[in-house]
Amino acid sequence: MKRWPLLTTLLLAVAAMVGCAALDVRQREWIFQPSDRAWGGVQATDDMMDVWIDFNSIASGKAEQLHGLYLPSEQKAAPVLLYLHGAGWNVSGSAGRMRRMQALGFSVLAVDYRGFGRSSAGLPSEATALEDARAAWDWIARRHPAPPRYIFGHSLGGAIAIDLAAQVNDESGTIVDGTFTSILDVVSSFKWGWLPVSSLITQRFESVRKVASIGSPLLVVHGSEDHLISPSLGRKLFDAAQEPKRFMLVKGGSHHNTNALGYAQYGQAVAELFHLPLAATGAATAGP
Repeated sequence: MKRWPLLTTLLLAVAAMVGCAALDVRQREWIFQPSDRAWGGVQATDDMMDVWIDFNSIASGKAEQLHGLYLPSEQKAAPVLLYLHGAGWNVSGSAGRMRRMQALGFSVLAVDYRGFGRSSAGLPSEATALEDARAAWDWIARRHPAPPRYIFGHSLGGAIAIDLAAQVNDESGTIVDGTFTSILDVVSSFKWGWLPVSSLITQRFESVRKVASIGSPLLVVHGSEDHLISPSLGRKLFDAAQEPKRFMLVKGGSHHNTNALGYAQYGQAVAELFHLPLAATGAATAGP
């Protein structure tokens, strides 16, 4: 997502040179930036369980496998949170957020989409990422059917989380952090956003059209100093959602640090919106 300011001009140039098929490939590369890298280098995941999720993909027409990390709560009946990460970094790069959400009382499963980390190879797309999220959700439902289940998405993962929450009816709540209304709105917020690129966008992620279909409580989090995804897009997404919902602006928060900087706010919002016991909200762990 850090390359999106270039997207508007590149879209037009690539469309003229190589046509729509190659344009679709370029968009998927720019939007997802699939990688096996962790944010800030190697993250501490030694105490997390490796999870392997096998499923037959309709999108690819073959068997696929996702790799995930599972960080259980010490409480057996703890709610389970599916964590969906953003672009550019593999699942271990989300270790900090996983630990903070565990400290708030959740067992946490975070997964890599195809093309990231140790999951099946391939260039991800909107369709495959949404399918991957559903496969992970179904895995949780099979293995943890009794505890309430929640969905969390950061950045691009927020768009994937909203689609998943709109499709299923067994989630108890959804959290999105630093996410947006649609890819077109993100592009339009940049310097060259006036360029007529709507018809060229193949990976649309139109969350603003899906969010009203979510039937459970929704927490929308944004940093006031997010210079990648404007807080106004988070607010617009929130406005399109049904009640019960809450918008949480983290003052001074960037695109990457709201979960750490707003840790106490997170705890309060989770307790009040989802009617969960307020877990300890001491010093936040380091990392994004």
